Amino acid sequence: MQYAGVGGVSVDCDVLVIGGGIVGLSTAHALSRLAPGTRVTVLEKESAPARHQTGRNSGVIHSGIYYRPGSLKARFAVAGAAEMVKFCVEHGIPHEVTGKLIVATERSELPRLHSLVQRGRENGIPVRELGPAQITEYEPHVRGLAAIHVGTTGIVDYGQVAARLAEESGAEIVYGAEADLISRRPSAVAVRTTSGRVFRARVLVNCAGLQCDRVARLAGDDPGMRIIPFRGEYHDLARPDLVRGLVYPVPDPAFPFLGVHLTRGIGGGVHVGPNAVPALAREGYGWGTVRPRDIATELAWPGSWRMAGRHWRYGAGEIHRSLSKRAFTEAVRRLLPAVTEADLTPAAAGVRAQAVLRDGTLVDDFLIREAPRTVHVLNAPSPAATASLPIGREIAGRALAHL
Repeated sequence: MQYAGVGGVSVDCDVLVIGGGIVGLSTAHALSRLAPGTRVTVLEKESAPARHQTGRNSGVIHSGIYYRPGSLKARFAVAGAAEMVKFCVEHGIPHEVTGKLIVATERSELPRLHSLVQRGRENGIPVRELGPAQITEYEPHVRGLAAIHVGTTGIVDYGQVAARLAEESGAEIVYGAEADLISRRPSAVAVRTTSGRVFRARVLVNCAGLQCDRVARLAGDDPGMRIIPFRGEYHDLARPDLVRGLVYPVPDPAFPFLGVHLTRGIGGGVHVGPNAVPALAREGYGWGTVRPRDIATELAWPGSWRMAGRHWRYGAGEIHRSLSKRAFTEAVRRLLPAVTEADLTPAAAGVRAQAVLRDGTLVDDFLIREAPRTVHVLNAPSPAATASLPIGREIAGRALAHL
Protein backbone atom coordinates (compact mmCIF):
# COMPACT_ATOMS: atom_id res chain seq x y z
CA MET A 1 0.00 0.00 0.00
CA GLN A 2 1.51 3.28 -1.07
CA TYR A 3 0.93 6.34 1.08
CA ALA A 4 2.80 9.28 2.48
CA GLY A 5 2.89 9.94 6.19
CA VAL A 6 2.27 13.03 8.27
CA GLY A 7 4.98 14.92 6.46
CA GLY A 8 3.51 14.40 2.99
CA VAL A 9 -0.17 13.56 2.83
CA SER A 10 -3.01 14.52 5.13
CA VAL A 11 -3.84 12.17 8.00
CA ASP A 12 -7.54 11.38 8.46
CA CYS A 13 -7.36 11.22 12.26
CA ASP A 14 -5.04 11.19 15.23
CA VAL A 15 -6.06 7.78 16.61
CA LEU A 16 -7.58 4.96 14.59
CA VAL A 17 -9.27 2.21 16.63
CA ILE A 18 -9.99 -1.17 15.07
CA GLY A 19 -12.92 -2.81 16.84
CA GLY A 20 -16.34 -1.47 17.81
CA GLY A 21 -16.89 -3.59 20.88
CA ILE A 22 -17.12 -2.10 24.35
CA VAL A 23 -13.33 -1.89 24.82
CA GLY A 24 -12.75 -0.07 21.52
CA LEU A 25 -15.65 2.30 22.14
CA SER A 26 -14.55 2.95 25.72
CA THR A 27 -11.09 3.79 24.39
CA ALA A 28 -12.60 6.32 21.95
CA HIS A 29 -14.72 7.72 24.79
CA ALA A 30 -11.67 8.05 27.05
CA LEU A 31 -9.65 9.79 24.34
CA SER A 32 -12.32 12.48 24.05
CA ARG A 33 -12.10 13.07 27.82
CA LEU A 34 -8.33 12.84 28.27
CA ALA A 35 -7.43 14.89 25.18
CA PRO A 36 -10.36 16.96 23.89
CA GLY A 37 -9.96 17.74 20.22
CA THR A 38 -8.23 14.46 19.42
CA ARG A 39 -9.58 13.16 16.12
CA VAL A 40 -10.67 9.55 16.60
CA THR A 41 -12.04 7.07 14.08
CA VAL A 42 -13.34 3.61 14.97
CA LEU A 43 -13.48 0.87 12.32
CA GLU A 44 -16.00 -1.93 12.95
CA LYS A 45 -16.40 -4.75 10.46
CA GLU A 46 -20.02 -5.44 11.45
CA SER A 47 -23.02 -3.24 10.66
CA ALA A 48 -23.47 -2.13 14.30
CA PRO A 49 -21.47 -2.06 17.54
CA ALA A 50 -21.17 -4.84 20.12
CA ARG A 51 -22.04 -7.75 17.83
CA HIS A 52 -19.65 -10.26 19.39
CA GLN A 53 -18.28 -10.58 22.93
CA THR A 54 -19.90 -7.37 24.19
CA GLY A 55 -23.42 -8.19 23.03
CA ARG A 56 -23.34 -11.92 23.73
CA ASN A 57 -22.37 -12.22 27.39
CA SER A 58 -24.38 -12.74 30.56
CA GLY A 59 -24.57 -9.01 31.35
CA VAL A 60 -22.91 -9.30 34.76
CA ILE A 61 -21.16 -6.36 36.42
CA HIS A 62 -18.37 -8.38 38.06
CA SER A 63 -17.06 -7.43 41.48
CA GLY A 64 -13.42 -8.43 40.85
CA ILE A 65 -13.33 -11.11 43.54
CA TYR A 66 -11.75 -13.80 41.35
CA TYR A 67 -8.67 -11.96 40.16
CA ARG A 68 -5.14 -11.92 41.55
CA PRO A 69 -4.56 -8.84 43.73
CA GLY A 70 -2.59 -6.24 41.81
CA SER A 71 -3.43 -7.70 38.40
CA LEU A 72 -5.00 -5.55 35.71
CA LYS A 73 -8.18 -7.60 35.96
CA ALA A 74 -8.45 -7.05 39.72
CA ARG A 75 -7.68 -3.33 39.56
CA PHE A 76 -9.87 -2.56 36.58
CA ALA A 77 -12.79 -4.80 37.56
CA VAL A 78 -13.08 -3.37 41.08
CA ALA A 79 -12.85 0.21 39.81
CA GLY A 80 -14.89 -0.59 36.70
CA ALA A 81 -17.84 -2.06 38.61
CA ALA A 82 -18.33 1.18 40.53
CA GLU A 83 -17.78 3.30 37.42
CA MET A 84 -20.18 1.20 35.36
CA VAL A 85 -22.97 1.71 37.89
CA LYS A 86 -22.27 5.46 37.94
CA PHE A 87 -22.23 5.60 34.12
CA CYS A 88 -25.56 3.78 33.95
CA VAL A 89 -27.13 6.11 36.52
CA GLU A 90 -25.91 9.22 34.67
CA HIS A 91 -27.18 7.98 31.30
CA GLY A 92 -30.41 6.30 32.34
CA ILE A 93 -29.30 2.79 31.36
CA PRO A 94 -31.27 0.04 33.15
CA HIS A 95 -29.09 -1.84 35.63
CA GLU A 96 -29.27 -3.33 39.09
CA VAL A 97 -26.75 -4.07 41.86
CA THR A 98 -28.04 -7.48 42.90
CA GLY A 99 -25.15 -9.08 44.72
CA LYS A 100 -24.40 -12.74 44.06
CA LEU A 101 -23.73 -16.04 45.76
CA ILE A 102 -20.71 -18.25 45.09
CA VAL A 103 -21.74 -21.68 46.32
CA ALA A 104 -19.64 -24.71 47.30
CA THR A 105 -21.55 -27.95 46.71
CA GLU A 106 -18.72 -30.39 47.59
CA ARG A 107 -16.26 -30.49 50.49
CA SER A 108 -13.33 -30.38 48.08
CA GLU A 109 -14.46 -26.88 47.06
CA LEU A 110 -14.40 -25.42 50.58
CA PRO A 111 -10.68 -24.50 50.60
CA ARG A 112 -11.11 -22.74 47.25
CA LEU A 113 -14.15 -20.88 48.59
CA HIS A 114 -12.12 -19.73 51.60
CA SER A 115 -9.36 -18.58 49.25
CA LEU A 116 -11.92 -16.46 47.40
CA VAL A 117 -12.93 -14.84 50.69
CA GLN A 118 -9.31 -13.89 51.31
CA ARG A 119 -8.81 -12.68 47.75
CA GLY A 120 -11.97 -10.60 47.90
CA ARG A 121 -10.82 -8.91 51.07
CA GLU A 122 -7.38 -8.23 49.57
CA ASN A 123 -9.13 -6.61 46.61
CA GLY A 124 -11.27 -4.46 48.91
CA ILE A 125 -14.55 -6.24 48.11
CA PRO A 126 -17.24 -6.71 50.79
CA VAL A 127 -17.75 -10.44 51.31
CA ARG A 128 -20.08 -12.27 53.68
CA GLU A 129 -19.62 -15.97 54.48
CA LEU A 130 -22.79 -18.09 54.61
CA GLY A 131 -23.80 -21.49 55.91
CA PRO A 132 -26.47 -23.77 54.35
CA ALA A 133 -29.40 -22.11 56.17
CA GLN A 134 -28.23 -18.63 55.17
CA ILE A 135 -27.94 -19.71 51.54
CA THR A 136 -31.65 -20.46 51.45
CA GLU A 137 -32.43 -17.04 52.91
CA TYR A 138 -30.98 -15.52 49.73
CA GLU A 139 -31.94 -18.31 47.32
CA PRO A 140 -34.62 -20.71 48.64
CA HIS A 141 -34.11 -23.27 45.85
CA VAL A 142 -30.29 -23.32 45.87
CA ARG A 143 -28.42 -25.92 47.89
CA GLY A 144 -24.82 -25.92 49.07
CA LEU A 145 -22.45 -26.66 51.93
CA ALA A 146 -21.28 -23.05 52.21
CA ALA A 147 -21.30 -19.86 50.17
CA ILE A 148 -20.12 -16.30 50.06
CA HIS A 149 -22.26 -13.30 49.25
CA VAL A 150 -20.62 -10.59 47.15
CA GLY A 151 -22.62 -7.40 47.43
CA THR A 152 -21.10 -5.32 44.61
CA THR A 153 -22.05 -7.61 41.71
CA GLY A 154 -24.76 -6.35 39.36
CA ILE A 155 -26.41 -6.75 35.96
CA VAL A 156 -26.71 -4.56 32.88
CA ASP A 157 -27.16 -4.77 29.10
CA TYR A 158 -23.66 -4.07 27.80
CA GLY A 159 -24.99 -3.54 24.29
CA GLN A 160 -26.81 -0.45 25.57
CA VAL A 161 -23.66 0.71 27.36
CA ALA A 162 -21.61 0.31 24.17
CA ALA A 163 -24.17 2.25 22.14
CA ARG A 164 -24.05 5.14 24.62
CA LEU A 165 -20.25 5.14 24.66
CA ALA A 166 -20.33 5.40 20.86
CA GLU A 167 -22.69 8.38 21.05
CA GLU A 168 -20.71 10.13 23.78
CA SER A 169 -17.26 9.55 22.28
CA GLY A 170 -17.54 12.07 19.45
CA ALA A 171 -15.59 9.64 17.28
CA GLU A 172 -16.30 8.90 13.65
CA ILE A 173 -17.51 5.30 13.70
CA VAL A 174 -17.35 3.47 10.38
CA TYR A 175 -19.34 0.25 10.14
CA GLY A 176 -18.79 -2.47 7.56
CA ALA A 177 -15.07 -1.63 7.63
CA GLU A 178 -12.92 -4.74 7.96
CA ALA A 179 -9.16 -4.19 7.89
CA ASP A 180 -7.26 -6.31 5.37
CA LEU A 181 -3.94 -4.46 5.05
CA ILE A 182 -1.93 -2.29 7.45
CA SER A 183 1.13 -0.25 6.57
CA ARG A 184 3.15 1.46 9.27
CA ARG A 185 5.74 4.17 8.75
CA PRO A 186 7.75 6.21 11.29
CA SER A 187 5.28 9.07 11.02
CA ALA A 188 1.87 7.39 10.53
CA VAL A 189 -0.15 4.22 10.03
CA ALA A 190 -2.50 3.41 7.16
CA VAL A 191 -5.25 0.78 7.17
CA ARG A 192 -7.00 -0.46 4.05
CA THR A 193 -10.40 -2.10 4.44
CA THR A 194 -11.88 -4.87 2.33
CA SER A 195 -13.91 -2.24 0.47
CA GLY A 196 -10.68 -0.57 -0.63
CA ARG A 197 -11.02 2.52 1.52
CA VAL A 198 -7.83 3.72 3.22
CA PHE A 199 -7.69 5.36 6.66
CA ARG A 200 -4.57 7.14 7.87
CA ALA A 201 -3.75 7.94 11.48
CA ARG A 202 -0.90 8.96 13.73
CA VAL A 203 -1.59 6.04 16.08
CA LEU A 204 -3.35 2.69 15.65
CA VAL A 205 -5.20 0.93 18.49
CA ASN A 206 -6.07 -2.74 17.98
CA CYS A 207 -9.21 -3.67 19.94
CA ALA A 208 -10.31 -6.35 17.49
CA GLY A 209 -11.24 -8.98 20.08
CA LEU A 210 -11.65 -12.33 18.34
CA GLN A 211 -9.45 -11.08 15.49
CA CYS A 212 -6.86 -9.14 17.52
CA ASP A 213 -3.91 -11.47 16.88
CA ARG A 214 -4.57 -11.32 13.14
CA VAL A 215 -4.70 -7.53 13.21
CA ALA A 216 -1.40 -7.50 15.10
CA ARG A 217 0.19 -9.66 12.42
CA LEU A 218 -1.27 -7.42 9.69
CA ALA A 219 0.57 -4.55 11.37
CA GLY A 220 3.82 -6.53 11.18
CA ASP A 221 3.97 -7.39 14.90
CA ASP A 222 4.36 -10.85 16.44
CA PRO A 223 1.74 -10.97 19.20
CA GLY A 224 3.34 -14.01 20.87
CA MET A 225 -0.10 -15.58 21.33
CA ARG A 226 -3.08 -16.82 19.37
CA ILE A 227 -6.77 -16.37 20.02
CA ILE A 228 -8.41 -19.72 20.68
CA PRO A 229 -12.20 -19.29 20.60
CA PHE A 230 -14.32 -20.93 23.29
CA ARG A 231 -18.06 -20.92 22.76
CA GLY A 232 -20.19 -20.22 25.81
CA GLU A 233 -23.62 -21.82 25.45
CA TYR A 234 -26.62 -20.54 27.39
CA HIS A 235 -30.10 -21.78 28.20
CA ASP A 236 -33.13 -19.81 29.35
CA LEU A 237 -34.77 -21.07 32.53
CA ALA A 238 -38.47 -21.76 31.95
CA ARG A 239 -39.21 -21.29 35.67
CA PRO A 240 -37.36 -18.04 36.50
CA ASP A 241 -39.03 -17.98 39.93
CA LEU A 242 -36.49 -20.63 40.99
CA VAL A 243 -33.73 -18.00 41.04
CA ARG A 244 -33.83 -14.58 42.71
CA GLY A 245 -30.47 -13.18 41.62
CA LEU A 246 -27.03 -14.46 40.61
CA VAL A 247 -25.65 -17.84 41.67
CA TYR A 248 -22.18 -19.14 40.75
CA PRO A 249 -20.23 -22.32 41.45
CA VAL A 250 -16.74 -22.22 42.94
CA PRO A 251 -14.42 -21.84 39.92
CA ASP A 252 -11.42 -24.03 39.19
CA PRO A 253 -8.36 -21.76 39.56
CA ALA A 254 -6.58 -23.64 36.74
CA PHE A 255 -8.95 -22.06 34.20
CA PRO A 256 -10.09 -18.51 33.44
CA PHE A 257 -13.70 -19.73 33.14
CA LEU A 258 -16.23 -19.30 35.94
CA GLY A 259 -18.41 -22.36 35.27
CA VAL A 260 -22.12 -22.68 34.53
CA HIS A 261 -24.00 -20.12 36.61
CA LEU A 262 -27.48 -18.66 37.06
CA THR A 263 -28.09 -15.04 36.13
CA ARG A 264 -31.34 -13.12 36.50
CA GLY A 265 -31.12 -10.44 33.82
CA ILE A 266 -32.51 -6.94 33.52
CA GLY A 267 -35.66 -8.23 31.85
CA GLY A 268 -36.42 -10.69 34.66
CA GLY A 269 -35.52 -13.85 32.76
CA VAL A 270 -32.83 -16.22 34.03
CA HIS A 271 -29.89 -17.30 31.89
CA VAL A 272 -28.14 -20.57 32.68
CA GLY A 273 -24.54 -20.90 31.47
CA PRO A 274 -22.09 -20.50 29.92
CA ASN A 275 -19.98 -23.58 29.43
CA ALA A 276 -16.64 -23.32 27.58
CA VAL A 277 -16.59 -25.39 24.40
CA PRO A 278 -13.75 -25.15 21.85
CA ALA A 279 -15.35 -23.44 18.85
CA LEU A 280 -14.77 -24.43 15.23
CA ALA A 281 -14.62 -20.80 14.10
CA ARG A 282 -13.56 -17.47 15.59
CA GLU A 283 -17.22 -16.47 15.45
CA GLY A 284 -18.57 -20.00 15.84
CA TYR A 285 -21.81 -19.54 17.72
CA GLY A 286 -22.96 -23.09 17.03
CA TRP A 287 -21.58 -26.49 16.08
CA GLY A 288 -22.74 -25.87 12.52
CA THR A 289 -20.39 -22.93 12.01
CA VAL A 290 -17.07 -24.30 10.76
CA ARG A 291 -14.32 -22.20 9.21
CA PRO A 292 -11.33 -24.23 7.95
CA ARG A 293 -9.06 -21.19 8.08
CA ASP A 294 -9.76 -20.70 11.76
CA ILE A 295 -9.26 -24.38 12.54
CA ALA A 296 -5.98 -24.41 10.59
CA THR A 297 -4.75 -21.38 12.54
CA GLU A 298 -5.49 -23.14 15.84
CA LEU A 299 -3.87 -26.42 14.78
CA ALA A 300 -0.74 -24.64 13.55
CA TRP A 301 -0.18 -22.95 16.92
CA PRO A 302 2.00 -25.08 19.27
CA GLY A 303 0.18 -23.66 22.28
CA SER A 304 -3.08 -25.27 21.15
CA TRP A 305 -1.58 -28.75 21.36
CA ARG A 306 0.13 -28.07 24.67
CA MET A 307 -3.08 -26.66 26.13
CA ALA A 308 -5.04 -29.70 24.89
CA GLY A 309 -2.47 -32.08 26.32
CA ARG A 310 -2.81 -30.54 29.78
CA HIS A 311 -6.54 -29.95 29.88
CA TRP A 312 -8.14 -32.58 27.63
CA ARG A 313 -10.25 -34.03 30.43
CA TYR A 314 -11.76 -30.62 31.19
CA GLY A 315 -12.39 -30.01 27.50
CA ALA A 316 -13.97 -33.42 27.00
CA GLY A 317 -16.35 -32.73 29.87
CA GLU A 318 -17.38 -29.39 28.38
CA ILE A 319 -18.01 -30.97 24.98
CA HIS A 320 -20.07 -33.73 26.61
CA ARG A 321 -22.23 -31.17 28.41
CA SER A 322 -22.63 -29.28 25.13
CA LEU A 323 -23.84 -32.34 23.22
CA SER A 324 -25.90 -33.85 26.05
CA LYS A 325 -28.69 -31.78 27.55
CA ARG A 326 -28.96 -34.34 30.34
CA ALA A 327 -25.29 -33.79 31.28
CA PHE A 328 -25.73 -30.00 31.14
CA THR A 329 -28.80 -30.26 33.36
CA GLU A 330 -26.92 -32.40 35.88
CA ALA A 331 -24.24 -29.70 36.12
CA VAL A 332 -26.95 -27.12 36.86
CA ARG A 333 -28.64 -29.41 39.40
CA ARG A 334 -25.55 -29.25 41.58
CA LEU A 335 -26.62 -25.70 42.44
CA LEU A 336 -30.34 -25.88 41.69
CA PRO A 337 -31.68 -29.41 42.40
CA ALA A 338 -35.23 -28.55 41.29
CA VAL A 339 -34.27 -27.90 37.67
CA THR A 340 -35.22 -30.43 34.97
CA GLU A 341 -34.27 -30.85 31.32
CA ALA A 342 -37.69 -29.45 30.38
CA ASP A 343 -36.85 -26.23 32.26
CA LEU A 344 -33.92 -25.41 29.94
CA THR A 345 -34.40 -23.85 26.50
CA PRO A 346 -31.34 -23.14 24.30
CA ALA A 347 -30.52 -19.44 24.00
CA ALA A 348 -28.03 -17.40 21.97
CA ALA A 349 -24.40 -18.37 22.54
CA GLY A 350 -21.30 -16.22 22.86
CA VAL A 351 -17.64 -16.81 22.01
CA ARG A 352 -14.78 -15.92 24.35
CA ALA A 353 -11.61 -14.64 22.70
CA GLN A 354 -9.04 -16.45 24.83
CA ALA A 355 -5.35 -15.75 24.31
CA VAL A 356 -3.11 -18.81 24.50
CA LEU A 357 0.67 -18.52 24.67
CA ARG A 358 3.12 -20.70 22.74
CA ASP A 359 3.71 -22.88 25.81
CA GLY A 360 -0.02 -23.61 26.14
CA THR A 361 -0.73 -21.18 28.96
CA LEU A 362 -4.20 -19.63 28.94
CA VAL A 363 -3.56 -15.94 29.60
CA ASP A 364 -5.51 -15.03 32.72
CA ASP A 365 -4.96 -11.26 32.81
CA PHE A 366 -5.64 -8.48 30.35
CA LEU A 367 -2.77 -8.35 27.88
CA ILE A 368 -1.79 -5.04 26.25
CA ARG A 369 1.35 -4.70 24.14
CA GLU A 370 2.82 -1.74 22.33
CA ALA A 371 4.78 -1.30 19.12
CA PRO A 372 5.78 1.84 17.20
CA ARG A 373 2.66 4.01 16.82
CA THR A 374 0.53 1.02 17.84
CA VAL A 375 -1.25 -0.36 20.90
CA HIS A 376 -2.49 -3.96 20.72
CA VAL A 377 -5.14 -5.28 23.16
CA LEU A 378 -4.46 -9.01 22.93
CA ASN A 379 -6.49 -10.50 25.78
CA ALA A 380 -9.66 -8.79 26.98
CA PRO A 381 -12.32 -11.40 27.74
CA SER A 382 -14.50 -11.26 30.87
CA PRO A 383 -14.44 -9.09 32.95
CA ALA A 384 -13.49 -6.63 30.20
CA ALA A 385 -17.05 -5.35 29.85
CA THR A 386 -17.18 -4.57 33.58
CA ALA A 387 -13.69 -3.05 33.39
CA SER A 388 -14.28 -1.23 30.12
CA LEU A 389 -14.16 2.33 31.46
CA PRO A 390 -10.81 2.08 33.31
CA ILE A 391 -9.30 -0.21 30.69
CA GLY A 392 -10.36 2.28 28.01
CA ARG A 393 -8.51 5.03 29.91
CA GLU A 394 -5.43 2.84 30.15
CA ILE A 395 -5.42 2.15 26.43
CA ALA A 396 -6.16 5.78 25.60
CA GLY A 397 -3.28 6.95 27.78
CA ARG A 398 -0.90 4.60 26.00
CA ALA A 399 -2.16 5.73 22.59
CA LEU A 400 -1.73 9.42 23.47
CA ALA A 401 1.86 8.75 24.49
CA HIS A 402 2.57 7.78 20.88
CA LEU A 403 1.25 11.05 19.42
